[in-house]
Amino acid sequence: MTRLVIIKTFAAIAGLFAGTQLHAQERQAPAYPLITHNTYFSIWSHTDQLNASTTQHWTGADHSLLGLINVDGRIYRFMGKAEINYKTIVSAADETAYNVRYTEAKPTGDWTAANFSDASWKSGQAPIGDDAKTAKTSWKSNNIWVRRTFNVSNLSAINELFLKLNHDDNIEVFLNGKQVYDKVGWTSTFQYHPLSTSDLKTGQNIIAIHLKNTAGGRFLDFGLVDKVKDNTEKIDLATQKDVRFTATQTIYDFACGNVDLKLTFTSPLLLNDMKLLARPVSYITYNVKSNDDKTHNVKIFLGASSNIAVHQPMQPVTARKYANGGLSILKVGTVEQPILQKGADDMRIDWGYFYVAAPQASGAVQYITKGPDAAGTFTKGASASTITNGKSLSLNTVIPISKVGREPVERQLMLAYDEIYSVQYFNTNLRPWWNNDDKQTIEGQLADAAKEYKSVTERCVAFNKELQEEALKAGGDKYAHLCALAYRQSIAAHTLVKSPKGEVLWLSKENNSGGFINTVDVTYPSAPLYLLYNPELLQGMLNGIFYFSESGKYPHPWAAHDLGTYPIANGQTYGEPMPVEESGNMIILTAAIAKVQGNADYAKLHWNTLTTWVDYLVKEGLDPKTQLCTDDFAGHLARNANLSVKAIVGIACYAQLAEMAGKPDVAKKYRAIAESMVPKWMEMADGGDHYSLTFDNKNTWSQKYNLVWDKVLDLELFPQKVYDTETNYYLTKQQRFGLPLDSRKTYTKNDWILWTATFAPQREQFDQLVAPVYEHAIATPSRVPLNDFYDAITGIRENFKARSVVGGFYMKILADRMRNK
Repeated sequence: MTRLVIIKTFAAIAGLFAGTQLHAQERQAPAYPLITHNTYFSIWSHTDQLNASTTQHWTGADHSLLGLINVDGRIYRFMGKAEINYKTIVSAADETAYNVRYTEAKPTGDWTAANFSDASWKSGQAPIGDDAKTAKTSWKSNNIWVRRTFNVSNLSAINELFLKLNHDDNIEVFLNGKQVYDKVGWTSTFQYHPLSTSDLKTGQNIIAIHLKNTAGGRFLDFGLVDKVKDNTEKIDLATQKDVRFTATQTIYDFACGNVDLKLTFTSPLLLNDMKLLARPVSYITYNVKSNDDKTHNVKIFLGASSNIAVHQPMQPVTARKYANGGLSILKVGTVEQPILQKGADDMRIDWGYFYVAAPQASGAVQYITKGPDAAGTFTKGASASTITNGKSLSLNTVIPISKVGREPVERQLMLAYDEIYSVQYFNTNLRPWWNNDDKQTIEGQLADAAKEYKSVTERCVAFNKELQEEALKAGGDKYAHLCALAYRQSIAAHTLVKSPKGEVLWLSKENNSGGFINTVDVTYPSAPLYLLYNPELLQGMLNGIFYFSESGKYPHPWAAHDLGTYPIANGQTYGEPMPVEESGNMIILTAAIAKVQGNADYAKLHWNTLTTWVDYLVKEGLDPKTQLCTDDFAGHLARNANLSVKAIVGIACYAQLAEMAGKPDVAKKYRAIAESMVPKWMEMADGGDHYSLTFDNKNTWSQKYNLVWDKVLDLELFPQKVYDTETNYYLTKQQRFGLPLDSRKTYTKNDWILWTATFAPQREQFDQLVAPVYEHAIATPSRVPLNDFYDAITGIRENFKARSVVGGFYMKILADRMRNK
């Protein structure tokens, strides 16, 4: 989990209080999952009304799904908005190379003016920066001044002028001598900033930029673009009557004039069926019926953007239409196909192919257009020829349904993505699980999905009901709501592959917190969901870390933090180790697997490694020296009481594993060590009415979420007094949106709150701790896939979104199951 500095503005805070009360009751989620398979194939609606915004990838990039319906000739938009498209006026380097004049010495005179002489400045190719992998011109000083001249011939043809800009960090931008933009801070992708065309002139123009580096990297790329007119503005909006979600489905109800539409998104992520889990196909189901006792002619339109298959919208794509196995299919992917050639956090996939498929029996008509033209072809009823190359294309499907009456009529489409290769694992490229033998085809997956549509959706509905009932019993309405919200999000932050040794690898991406692959302290909070529904997947989260140590590639006597930067898993890329944190996590989770499975077979495979790690905990765990823990955004900390709990619990877990593995003498030895540490911990952390954050400052406090395993795994280490004291104290520190993480700041982590609530002695205390987390989910102004790190007072996210750690919400269900075994 990477430390990041976040600047919160008054405007954001004002938005909280201006908007929360109005929308809190109607909102069901901060963002709604639509298509959720893995970190690349992940599409969300960030507004409560599905037709109020463009659908997006979890990173915030537009991944547009546009839904229109024609009812007796009248058109309604029920899903998405037209994707914003830009036409280039002055290209940035992501499209066409260009040269600039620059200097790193502060210029004298009016360096922003058109008549300024920059003859003494250097000439270089953009982008400018300090990373040789991305920059054409090297810049490593603290300041740079840049000038670029360009010509404009037809001002009147410009619709809306925007500055296209990616910079790191502080920037001032001048157009023809006038300052038109400035920002303190940096970006990691292109941002678009409105400009006035009155600041341009026919003929030669100049953009002048001053960029100042204050920390971290250096980068500059820029251009000018024209925003293409939205041709869907005159289409009527369907009236959204309801939205609800379950573990595997999101369902919307609309009134579209005289027809009602029920729209269901199903991502059949059933964890106990890895064949189905790995199939990269989601369903969109359209259920229509008349609402006025008359019959109506209906046509349904889906426009799916080719940007679902690119990292940046300017990447050229190739597309085609074909038929296979009773399906009409549209396919699109980048021309370049740079398979596994890059890894980063804020990244979309730009290799492999995106598919839209419809049963031919439905009479569906498919064609491909430029993005801005898609809606117009449907509203005008015109037939369109299919184009096969371009940028920001639209994959269009029209489903005709004649004579829709009171009886519902159902049709469905399928969306799929074939990554070809999913990850690189210690220099071996691995195919997705469904095609591990390289003998399967995506057309075969689509055909199976079509054939099994009814049975799969029925299984999903049954599972949704089963999970809801168990969550209600465990924690009530608000808790069940959180569990349903967390389910697809956690799963979709992973990919499923098979290692060269034939092992399951269920590899997470540390979304929006560094982009690392298979981070151990992300696995740790995510684990309860997978322990409940398929512990083999949790093994798949540990296998790579065990291999890293046992192969000799990671030679330290503690567990690694990660395996690389997604999707490249060739070894740890995080800057430093977390020795107590990760070693404790690996031992605890191995013990949890054994407890759930009723045997220590998995632990036996890695006994020597576990022994090395536990001996490190014995030596260094009781009173940890200065090091990072999973809450590394808070910085280094010495004598961390909660980290000490993890070490003590980890040692006891090793003892429990030894007992299950038939090693009673080993079990006795390590059990005695763990037990001897508990009274020492209580004495060192004793703050009177609470236990402290650090042993050397009794006036501090923190959530001791690591204690939960003592209860869940029935270790019986810490006396009940610890739980009573801590829980009573926590309830005096509650804020509107949750219990702060500790006494240092008001930020919190909702996964840890749910763990802390789980060991609360009384159900009423559990409810009190969970209620603010639910309030955050339905009232936060941070409209992103549920973030786990936010300010407990304002509800504004500190950072992080769409992460797998919300699988930790399932800890209460896990605890109840374990208690009832």
